[in-house]
Amino acid sequence: MNFNIKRDDFLPLLQVVCSVIDRRQVLPILSNLLVVADKEKITLTGTDMEVEMVVSIDHQAETLGEITVPARKLLDICKALPDGSKICLSFNNDKVLIKSGKSKFTLATLPASEYPATEALAKKSEISLPQKEFRALLEDTMFSMAQQDVRYYLNGLLLELEKNSLRAVATDGHRLALKEIKVQTGIEEAQQIIIPRKGVIELIRLLDGEDENISIEVSQNHIRVSKDRIQFTSKLIDGKFPDYQRVIPKEGEHPVKTNRDILKQGLIRASILSNEKYKGIRLILQNDLLKAFAHNPEQEEAEEEIEVSYEGEDIEIGFNVTYLLDALSSIKTEQVILNISDPNSSCLILPDDETDCKYVVMPMRL
Repeated sequence: MNFNIKRDDFLPLLQVVCSVIDRRQVLPILSNLLVVADKEKITLTGTDMEVEMVVSIDHQAETLGEITVPARKLLDICKALPDGSKICLSFNNDKVLIKSGKSKFTLATLPASEYPATEALAKKSEISLPQKEFRALLEDTMFSMAQQDVRYYLNGLLLELEKNSLRAVATDGHRLALKEIKVQTGIEEAQQIIIPRKGVIELIRLLDGEDENISIEVSQNHIRVSKDRIQFTSKLIDGKFPDYQRVIPKEGEHPVKTNRDILKQGLIRASILSNEKYKGIRLILQNDLLKAFAHNPEQEEAEEEIEVSYEGEDIEIGFNVTYLLDALSSIKTEQVILNISDPNSSCLILPDDETDCKYVVMPMRL
């Protein structure tokens, strides 16, 4: 198999594929990417057995074939070559020769027959929507996913497909993020899937802010997202996501309304002197006033007073300030609404518009 290609055409493909390939792999074949040249295109595939990325480019190869090559080494070589250069790849037996100008590199290869193939999708559902909407859906909820929790189903993001909506939910047991967008899915029966953390991260990296549509296919065990000449596939987490509706508090009779940026900056300043490990902050809510207190083992203290719109009983409650800041950072409206009913109840944070977006933060003892 031989082909010549411009470095500026080849490098972006390599960067997309190599994003899913871990540097440290138990199986040597997983450190490689699969290169396939047929009559009309060249296709590159990378996988770590959980997620798979496939990209292709219209290009006629001199001779056809398929082989696997070390992904990171090939990427580093292409990065180091000058802009505008041409690359010639010649595959012979168990070696690949890379030539560009006066540079030559020889890499070891492994047979394509050993490369793991993703099982064919038994498609259950397929929807199409603008990629910027899907990216925002993931971005505004992913921060609440758990990391390496023994409850493995929390180490991912729930995607709930209904006939007229698409909903994303993530929780680590201490906080919850939910966002819903209206989209005609054509699905008659509601469907839930859990995308693993790495799949969510790679999807956000792949998608951009453009209006063009992407295709999302869902099967029992996989989700596949197709964009242009890029096809991303991820295994799903096999488990039952908890009933998240039970932990979302109702909107209270005396909500707290305030400027999002003012509240956020006040919490950031107070958090400077919070305990580095627990990040606890104490809030005292009074008529039209919110006081934020933080202290640390060195007996240092911080106090912030923030003007709010609130009429109700005085409430004193503790929170992990990082959780509050993550939620506020995901809200785009100028005003934000906090619902705190008593010192033992979770805080429901909402944007000041009709957006279907909810954030829940559990209280903590200080």
